[in-house]
Amino acid sequence: MISTADFKTGLTILYEGEIYQIIEFLHSKTARSAANVVTKLRNLRTGAVVEKTFRSGEKMEQANIEKRPMQYLYDTGSKYVFMNMETYEQVEINISQIEHEKNFIYEGLSVDITYFNGTEILGLVLPEKVSLLVAETAPGVKGDTKTNASKDAIMETGLLVKVPLFVDEGDRLIISTADGSYVSRDNK
Repeated sequence: MISTADFKTGLTILYEGEIYQIIEFLHSKTARSAANVVTKLRNLRTGAVVEKTFRSGEKMEQANIEKRPMQYLYDTGSKYVFMNMETYEQVEINISQIEHEKNFIYEGLSVDITYFNGTEILGLVLPEKVSLLVAETAPGVKGDTKTNASKDAIMETGLLVKVPLFVDEGDRLIISTADGSYVSRDNK
């Protein structure tokens, strides 16, 4: 059991039968009332963000969340298949569980699969940035560097990204997995 005094960003708790991760918290005390802890929580099963207020000192159970490194193999149309590189165990995750993440997943990518109590799959954690191949874009334009002009590019995963005018089909780009934005060219 943990107390509200133990709250910190990223901590996972069990509350009313759901698994939440603390996004933000603030200890609040007014002259006329008892101290409270106002929190912003993300439901790890649904992804919904809610605000909850707890009495200071209230106790709850900490959620047992575990991350296991896995490698993406292929998709079956409705599920993505990952493999544990140590045990060679394969795990299937429904596409509906990883709507955002599927835009950055390519064959051979290493990710962390998150589990609750070692059995229930909650989702996956991507690297901060990934290197993707430009599958389709308008031809490159040279010279227009005074303006921050950009064009659309479709990556190998189907993700649509705004890129600078000099980017061509076949280029490898570094893309941020947080918001799907262009970071730089991949010179490897």
